[in-house]
Amino acid sequence: MLTDPGGAGAEDFPHAERLRLFSFATAEKRGDYLWVLRAFDMARGAYVVLLHASDVVETLGRCPGGPALTPTEVGPLLEQLHQWGVLERSYDGTRAATLAEYRNRHFVYQFSQAGFQAYRAVSEVLEARLDEASLSRLVLPELLADLHTLAEANSSGDAPRVYRVLNRLDRALSDLADRAAHFYLTLGDLVRTTEATPEAFLAHKDALLAHMREFSMDLARFAPRLAAAIRAVEETGVDDLIERAARCDERVLLNTAERQADWRARWQGLRSWFVGDGSEGGLTECERLREATMSAIAAVLSLLRRVTETRKGGVSRESALRHLAGWFTAAPTADAAHALYDAVFGLGRPRHLAMHHPDADIIPAIRSWWDAPPLEIARTLAETGRPPTPGAPARLQRNDAGIRRLREAQLDSQRARAAAARSLASADVHERELDERETEVLLRLIDAASTAWVPVSGRVSGTTGSDSGVTLTVTECAGSTAVRTARGLLHLNNRRLQVRETVSTRTSKLPGRATSRASGTGGGHEPAGHGDLESSSRSGGSTSTGSGAALPETDDGHEPVGGPAARNFVSSSRSAGSTSSTSGATVPVDDADDGTVDD
Repeated sequence: MLTDPGGAGAEDFPHAERLRLFSFATAEKRGDYLWVLRAFDMARGAYVVLLHASDVVETLGRCPGGPALTPTEVGPLLEQLHQWGVLERSYDGTRAATLAEYRNRHFVYQFSQAGFQAYRAVSEVLEARLDEASLSRLVLPELLADLHTLAEANSSGDAPRVYRVLNRLDRALSDLADRAAHFYLTLGDLVRTTEATPEAFLAHKDALLAHMREFSMDLARFAPRLAAAIRAVEETGVDDLIERAARCDERVLLNTAERQADWRARWQGLRSWFVGDGSEGGLTECERLREATMSAIAAVLSLLRRVTETRKGGVSRESALRHLAGWFTAAPTADAAHALYDAVFGLGRPRHLAMHHPDADIIPAIRSWWDAPPLEIARTLAETGRPPTPGAPARLQRNDAGIRRLREAQLDSQRARAAAARSLASADVHERELDERETEVLLRLIDAASTAWVPVSGRVSGTTGSDSGVTLTVTECAGSTAVRTARGLLHLNNRRLQVRETVSTRTSKLPGRATSRASGTGGGHEPAGHGDLESSSRSGGSTSTGSGAALPETDDGHEPVGGPAARNFVSSSRSAGSTSSTSGATVPVDDADDGTVDD
């Protein structure tokens, strides 16, 4: 695949040497270079390969319309063509009649292989008739007959006949493809261009439509028969076919393997035209060509409809320009013609803005407008004459799909948490090992329950916390307990956990207040109600319900210690001297009533 030959890396372009062959087509003396190469082409047709500068001049003299060049003028042209690689140079000593001529070096030139191809490419472009476009209808029956002949020749083992027929098939199919590509390119230009007159199009529309319809019908009729003929050839042996064609190939500079690979590629190309590759939905080249023909017919009919509607009524651009030309001719003065021009094409006189520069020494007021530097103004003011405005605010874009996805993810998370909570409440937490989700729910419940563990004075015997439809009750017990979780062991000193499903939840309008008596040394306490705090806290705090924990009220104005400690498996009961630990880590709790935890 070719890459961009331009830019800084043009010298590294892999085909840079080939592109230099076309330098004669863009050089300053491109006409002289082309005539010199035409002289070499004429001599090549007469089987004369090597030419001297004098031979080139003699050949140009026989060319009609050729330039009158001298050998002195032709010599530098030949040398430059040799530098570009179009011509090859060699020394011919037989032309020297004297010693002086021998020392002058008589050079002869001939086409290089790539140089001749470059000249032929340029010559074909110059000689091409762009208006000659047609579809090869008659080639289809010839292809069918040649395929039958190829099958017979391959079956009988006639290698020369196989080579001739296969070569003829390749050339005919290539000509069909080239003609089709040229035809549809020309037709596309006809449909898009505005230079074709309606009269010329209407004069040839019937022949054009008939030509495309007949080609499409012939293609549809011959395609199945051509595909069957190709399969019949393959039944005689494709490998033998390729081997016989390569054996008779006279390209001696290619070895046998290269010739076989080339003929195999040609056969695969011929086969892909009429036989599919077996892939689902894959179209053959013949089917693509037929679809392109039908699309071209539709485009021509659409163009015909537009041309007909334009001729029936309305004002065409041609007639409008003719009337405008008449108005310009009839304009009484030049100013009237300029005014008409401005009105027709929407143009106006340039508007100039001027103002005094703050420093008159730098740009004086008497300086000409042509010499003064330009004044920077807003684009809106220059284009519309209106001062610029901030503009309307941008429209807010609602991402409804993203909102739905987030909502669904939130609902899925809530359902999973509710299921884990029900599983947690189904059995005693101290008698089994909790999985990851159950552990997460338990930690959230401990966070909610720990908000009520702020003693005013004395001790708190118990508290509760609820979340996800279950309630955690923390009660006193003798000795330490442990809860086995997926993250390790949760140790509790003198506390026991109980999780049950929440039947109903009522919230008091006024939070309850705890009443307790204790000695100054942190002795025993007397709870006002039961040891378990549920909907109304009786020991210095309110019950936490819902998905979040409500902050308890305390008599001394201290805010409670939150629950992040519980997420790290550290739980404080706020009882004097009580500790909790996880996996062997013990965190002591301060005996003071300020609710702090010692590091």
